[in-house]
Amino acid sequence: MKKQAFNPYLPSWEYIPDGEPYVFDGRVYVYGSHDRFRGHAYCLNDYVCWSAPEDDLGNWRYEGVIYKKTQDPLNPDGHMCLYAPDVTVGPDGRYYLYYVLDKVPVVSVAVCDTPAGAYEFYGYVHYQDGVRLGEKEGDEPQFDPGVMTEGDKTWLYTGFCAIGDTSRTGPMGTVLGPDMLTILEGPVNIAPSQPYSKGSSFEGHEFFEAPSIRKKGDTYYFIYSSIAMHELCYATSRHPMKDFVYGGVIVSNNDMHIDSYKPAGKPMCYGGNNHGSIVEINGKWYIFYHRQTDGTNFSRQGCIEPITFREDGSIIQAEITSCGANGGPLLGKGEYPAYLACHLFAKEEAFTTGAPGEWMDCRFPKITQDGRDGDEETGYIANMRDGAHAGFKYFACEGISRVSIRVRGYCKGAFGVKTAWDGPVLGWIPVGFSNVWKEYSADISIPDGVQALYFVYQGEGGASLASFTLE
Repeated sequence: MKKQAFNPYLPSWEYIPDGEPYVFDGRVYVYGSHDRFRGHAYCLNDYVCWSAPEDDLGNWRYEGVIYKKTQDPLNPDGHMCLYAPDVTVGPDGRYYLYYVLDKVPVVSVAVCDTPAGAYEFYGYVHYQDGVRLGEKEGDEPQFDPGVMTEGDKTWLYTGFCAIGDTSRTGPMGTVLGPDMLTILEGPVNIAPSQPYSKGSSFEGHEFFEAPSIRKKGDTYYFIYSSIAMHELCYATSRHPMKDFVYGGVIVSNNDMHIDSYKPAGKPMCYGGNNHGSIVEINGKWYIFYHRQTDGTNFSRQGCIEPITFREDGSIIQAEITSCGANGGPLLGKGEYPAYLACHLFAKEEAFTTGAPGEWMDCRFPKITQDGRDGDEETGYIANMRDGAHAGFKYFACEGISRVSIRVRGYCKGAFGVKTAWDGPVLGWIPVGFSNVWKEYSADISIPDGVQALYFVYQGEGGASLASFTLE
């Protein structure tokens, strides 16, 4: 029996951002960087891999560590981090892992005979004279490699372009030969950075980082994180190295631009840098992206949403949800953990988690966990203060007449239950001080049909929400 699929799609204690999804031999494999819970920087852990049957996206399996940061000859003491990677299958049928360490300008490559086995260091991308890409005069520093192989050629895309940085012209494309290391063509610029975008289709959504490439039919989709940070955008071309035209936003990790249930400019959670890509699984397309947790940029978790293509090949922006790849709403009964919240905001609207290293203080709700990194426990929402909302989408509700919640904290007030962020409260569940998780219930009727659920706290102090139960 298939399991329900949730967002985040991996366990609440796992922090895999920058997801690059692929289908190999009937399984979906996700490659990403590896954040540490309550870490002091991005991507502190070694690369691991998770996979799921392509017909059961609620059943993810841990494949273990596939590559350690100390395996790179430039990093024997592990002082540098493994930033966002990508994987492609070479002409020889082996799997090639491309990555960049956080303090060097070159692209490293590891190789393995299987999708999620033990990768071994293979070499560095270089020109035909042996000079490494990123170290030749005029090269831009390499960052966030994205790769795709067709025949005996591999297309490599790299780049990082901050607002106002005139030294970075935009993402670069490079063609590699069958050895997966030697440059045959390029690098060439394939889209403008912000200082050079005036008059182009990219204005307002210029490339920032996170290049990824996919192909659908005869169209190449270049996916990237824009200067807005929270959004994953795309551009299209019939050629992998030129003529890309901006297409739109695929997903925003705080639901900006979506106007079907709120003003387009209203953020529904604390967004931040985004990274991911699209993939076709069992005839349906999905976008993999990530969200911020623990009130910081350094503990990010992967999420999935289905996407829809219009007849002209453009993509309709996906709404962020709790049900993600479930194929429809979640079952409207039983207990659900609070870390599945797709919307989370305080009375005072907050847009992002701030600059790297800045922590949101106790005024703001956040998804977090007890214990340490790697402890297999269930996450929860902390710091629900007066006016804070936690939203969950969507549930197929029928005959719900009672709602229970598990709460702890220095609090005295009540949680209201709503079916819209700005809708009326259907009923209140009083809560009080407790140093341990305590269950509270109330008779509350939820209308039948597919519903969103919002829990709003009103009262004194700060409440932590572990779960809710629909009866």
